[in-house]
Amino acid sequence: MSELIPRIEGAVVLVGVDFGLPHFDGELEELGLLAQTAGLQPVARLVCKRKAPDAALFVGSGKADEIRELAELHRASEVVFDQSLSPAQQRNLERQLGIAVYDRTFLILEIFAQRARSHEGKLQVELARLQYLSTRLVRRWSHLERQTGGAGVRGGPGEKQIELDRRMIGESIKRTRERLVKVQRQRGTQRRQRERRDTFNISLVGYTNAGKSSLFNALVKARAYAADQLFATLDTTTRQLYLGDARRKVSISDTVGFIRDLPHGLIDAFKATLQEAVDADLLLHVVDASNPHHPEQMAEVQSVLRDIGADAVPQLLVFNKLDALESTQRPLNLQDEIDIDGVQVSRIFLSAHTAEGLPALRAELALRSQSVAEEMPLEGGAELHEAAD
Repeated sequence: MSELIPRIEGAVVLVGVDFGLPHFDGELEELGLLAQTAGLQPVARLVCKRKAPDAALFVGSGKADEIRELAELHRASEVVFDQSLSPAQQRNLERQLGIAVYDRTFLILEIFAQRARSHEGKLQVELARLQYLSTRLVRRWSHLERQTGGAGVRGGPGEKQIELDRRMIGESIKRTRERLVKVQRQRGTQRRQRERRDTFNISLVGYTNAGKSSLFNALVKARAYAADQLFATLDTTTRQLYLGDARRKVSISDTVGFIRDLPHGLIDAFKATLQEAVDADLLLHVVDASNPHHPEQMAEVQSVLRDIGADAVPQLLVFNKLDALESTQRPLNLQDEIDIDGVQVSRIFLSAHTAEGLPALRAELALRSQSVAEEMPLEGGAELHEAAD
């Protein structure tokens, strides 16, 4: 029946399953933004509750039928789940629904593949995609399942094809990792050069779309790409920032934004990029103060920092988008301290868009950098872009 219905290319049904976790997005707002960023158009949303995922269909057969009817009604060509699906669940759902089914992990990988610009970024995305694909071989080669060998032989051509494909992907993963190691060595060399110059290193971290690139541009008067969308920029950019109060320059890096349920493959693949945060002297944790979910977003950033070993690096909280707050929401003090995991962390409210609060941030950065010896003269100009081409 569903095969007779003309589908709209790029039209997707969004599905979220509430397992009682505190961070569940009941409106599927973030998943919708991810879908739009990937070039898809959400046409319907469905949310259901379960105590645990169904082993075969994740949502159960009755809810799967409801999703199929919803997709047919809106002529959707794809279904995207807000959680990660196992290869078997994804395959079973596609058979049940009659259309393509993807999960949150695939969507994030797709966005990263579209946005990566530097040689390193493309390698990192390729590695993560290969790792994800390697677990989906049984689904991608389902047309070979009925093939069998001759008398007394199990498997046959179908099994051989799957093994061949698995081996090819394994070899591609190995080659990509080797190429990434070379890029990491190059970054290590650049990092050691900065260390020899006694450079104070600052890294911007934060949830995606918190305004990190906008703040980076405001501080160093750069033109790094910034937009009101998820994962607007993926490639780390490093510049020199002159702090008049300290009469010295510091190194500041803009890194990729974090997000809830960031695929572990991406965390592993982006080790080279996120290494900037691990090796920093100070992390500027940028928070979208206008987002009502910013406490949960801060917790997600802290979780990723722990995963990459950067949780011990000193932090300065920057509550951005002060201009987007209603007058009744504006804080009485633009500088204070809050508790994060039992540690008192300084906080500054500002707006990268209007520059309100930027002088206070510069003054704080100058104060923090005083603990490092006076910087030696830099060579090669005031700008360093580390996207390896």
